[in-house]
Amino acid sequence: MIGIVYLGHDPKIQERFKYIPGQLVHMAANYKEAEHVCTPSKNVGDERFILFFEQTILNEDITAITYLHKNCKNTYIILLTGELSDKNRLRYQQSGVSDTIPKEASVTEIHKKIQFISDREDLLFDNNDTKYRILQFKIPLWKRLFDIVFASMAIIILSPVFIITTIAIKLESKGPVLFKSKRVGTNYTIFDFLKFRSMYTDASQRLKELSKGHNQYATEHDAADEKVVITSPLGNEAEKQMEDSGTESTMMFDDEEVMLVGDDFLVAESDFNKQKTEEINNAFIKIENDPRITKVGRFIRKYSIDELPQLFNILRGDMSIVGNRPLPLYEAEKLTGDECIDRFMAPAGLTGLWQVEERGKGGLMSAEERKQLDITYGQTYNFALDMKIIFRTLTAFIQKDDV
Repeated sequence: MIGIVYLGHDPKIQERFKYIPGQLVHMAANYKEAEHVCTPSKNVGDERFILFFEQTILNEDITAITYLHKNCKNTYIILLTGELSDKNRLRYQQSGVSDTIPKEASVTEIHKKIQFISDREDLLFDNNDTKYRILQFKIPLWKRLFDIVFASMAIIILSPVFIITTIAIKLESKGPVLFKSKRVGTNYTIFDFLKFRSMYTDASQRLKELSKGHNQYATEHDAADEKVVITSPLGNEAEKQMEDSGTESTMMFDDEEVMLVGDDFLVAESDFNKQKTEEINNAFIKIENDPRITKVGRFIRKYSIDELPQLFNILRGDMSIVGNRPLPLYEAEKLTGDECIDRFMAPAGLTGLWQVEERGKGGLMSAEERKQLDITYGQTYNFALDMKIIFRTLTAFIQKDDV
């Protein structure tokens, strides 16, 4: 069993640690006491500890954590913290912090964190000599072997579908058969995400038509110029709508205001910042009879055939059969807070928990619900859960709605 240590003075936090199920938590008033507890006995040299370090004064914390990191090689340090700036976060990581959790975390949340680390003990305690001891996911052997076998068999069985789809795409429109986009997966790793192309190659030009009433959902419309400011999408449906639109924002400066410029919009940074809350709440585009989508594209989307090239992503190790959906860069950037870290401590997946849950709700699920399900999967994934998700995915493979 891994030993648990709390270093801090907050009575409320101390009280919560007393009620961690199945754990005897050692209380330490200073880093010397914590070192004494976390130093393994001579008879048991492989003892391991999780040290919850309460954040106080930055410089004093850095000194204490650096000392503990150096002298307690078998200790996984978690910072109990509030909001951290990027600069301070980096300083804590460099001193030896491996993970963070909010100071107000409940008994249940703390217990889940301990269980998550305990289940991955051999993976997380083998990097004591590295410069930065930051929590990273390593795919278990059982999961990687299953991915290779499953993906290889699927590619062989579905090879006629690959061939027919390739021919159909080439016959209908000019351009590459595969569409590649940058996505963020496990450990915030960026990779080329593969799909069959389902839009015309001049989709960015066709995007201009969308300001004339095609969009089913609310967008910010400039009536004078008839331009559309498109809020950032999240989720599989929105990914497909943005696939070939070419909306990659850049920045320009003048004396008074920073402007964000894209192929189809121009907006002040101050106005853009006001939209962030709505963006996180999944204000995405869905377009009726989208003129950018080819006839073949509409068919392969309906039956999820456009997703099949991701089997090669799985063979390459970019993804797993089951995991959390890899996100576009602009979405992943929003999910770098402490509460979202566990989402990226699981593999990127072809299918996942929120996909099957969303289908069970008829496609009605908020961005927050999706995010929480991703975090849940990252904290609790196992073989039985993966098999359940695969079974539910296969039974719902043929989608009834045109997405």
